[in-house]
Amino acid sequence: MGSGETKAEGLDMAGGVALARLREGEPLSGVVGEDAVVVVKRGDSIFAIGAHCTHYGAPLEDGLVVGATIRCPWHHAVFDLRTGEAVGAPAFSSAGCYPVEVEGDQFRVLPKADPETPESPAQQPESVVILGAGASAAAAVETLRQEGYQGSITMIGQEESGPVDRPNLSKDYLAGEAPDEWIPLGGDDHWAELGVDLVKGAEVVAIDREGKRLSTAGGETYDYDVLIYATGGEPFVPPVEGLDSTRWFTLRSFHDAQRISEAAEKGDRALILGAGFIGLEVAGSLRNRDVAVTVVAPDEIPLAGPLGEELGGFVRSMHEEAGVEFRLGQTVERFDGTTAFLSDGGEVSFDFVVVGTGIRPRTELADKAGLKVDDGVLVDESLRTDDPSIYAVGDVARYPDPIGGGTARVEHWVLAQRLAQRAARHILGRPAPAFTEVPFFWSRHYGTSIAYVGHAAEYDEVVVHGSVEEKDVTVGYLKAGQVLAVATVGRGLASLEAEEALAQGDQETLREIIGRETA
Repeated sequence: MGSGETKAEGLDMAGGVALARLREGEPLSGVVGEDAVVVVKRGDSIFAIGAHCTHYGAPLEDGLVVGATIRCPWHHAVFDLRTGEAVGAPAFSSAGCYPVEVEGDQFRVLPKADPETPESPAQQPESVVILGAGASAAAAVETLRQEGYQGSITMIGQEESGPVDRPNLSKDYLAGEAPDEWIPLGGDDHWAELGVDLVKGAEVVAIDREGKRLSTAGGETYDYDVLIYATGGEPFVPPVEGLDSTRWFTLRSFHDAQRISEAAEKGDRALILGAGFIGLEVAGSLRNRDVAVTVVAPDEIPLAGPLGEELGGFVRSMHEEAGVEFRLGQTVERFDGTTAFLSDGGEVSFDFVVVGTGIRPRTELADKAGLKVDDGVLVDESLRTDDPSIYAVGDVARYPDPIGGGTARVEHWVLAQRLAQRAARHILGRPAPAFTEVPFFWSRHYGTSIAYVGHAAEYDEVVVHGSVEEKDVTVGYLKAGQVLAVATVGRGLASLEAEEALAQGDQETLREIIGRETA
């Protein structure tokens, strides 16, 4: 064991460490007192920040250094190496900044510095009202306050829960492994500390653009200088005969997840409509609770659309090994009590139904207010609508697609937050880099996570590099020879590298990542 190292604490960064231990752009972990830190050398500068992502605690030493940032290996949060601040969702709390001193051929890390007060933004609207209380709304609030905004913020949500950790609903929470107190994002006390007027259970029925005012079904009105439209989406429920006479649920809100969880305690058999990410994550979580699960979907291979046949088939095999029954290539013709009658003449018995057949963007208010709408609210690169006082973010926003061209509306949680961050900074007049946001999501099945970066609504080639069966694989999705998206299993660093390559338009690096030889 080398000088300065202990088995219990790791490398003592406070006592002096040889500069030779640092490699350009490679995180080096250690401790300062009782704090774990990572140290990164960038050119002539040395930075030290807290060692763990403030989202779910991932070790940043396994992440990717890009410029003056470090990216989390689990969920791709971004931290500024100069300040420790979380600058890219899904993390919002600072990792902490630790000053570094260099003496001769050694460096040492000092105790954590006090956070700096942000400079006053160039623009300070008197009031910002956020229509919606989901992840993108929460991200907008966090960013506005982090960037020094001192004005009034009102967040209006139709649900009673306030912002919640929605990805957890179909994963740990529904599996019975996450308690209720883990689900709120921040919680009421947090939003109060940030000076936010959080309005719950309110249905906004009209946007008066000329008067800059929102009206609710209860008769309340809210004036705004700037409006952030963050209504998200609502579950699409297919019109199946007899569904309303059954015990059925969708999964979008915390209340939905609680109701499904209660049903799982009383019912032994679940029927899931849809074999997409939500439907299959629900299937896995219910199997974790020993609920018998049957999945009915028109797809021949689950997730073959977004992931391709090989990776989709792999996901199916994991679920089948766990006892999930698939009735694929089928639809439910009608329900009768606790029986579903399928298009092939078969029947499925159940105690409750979970409908996981996608969502629709909630654009009705925007359309009624005369904003431009096309399967989402149309925005520019700053997330501003055709009304300069209104921005749209999250699942409801249709934005310029920097990867495939044209426009895109992408229903990914992390992207929803990052779009909100960009809008918040633009509202305050903060300079923004070119729009290169790359969608990212993760899906977990029985402890195996699939990370996906990019956006390939259509592709004509799939390149598999590695072994799907051994859970060590990179999958590329191409159109006309261009890599549009990359999925990985067991290759977290490759996912981060692909995300950055997509942001930079670096097709050469992307081909190397997916193992595709250049023609």
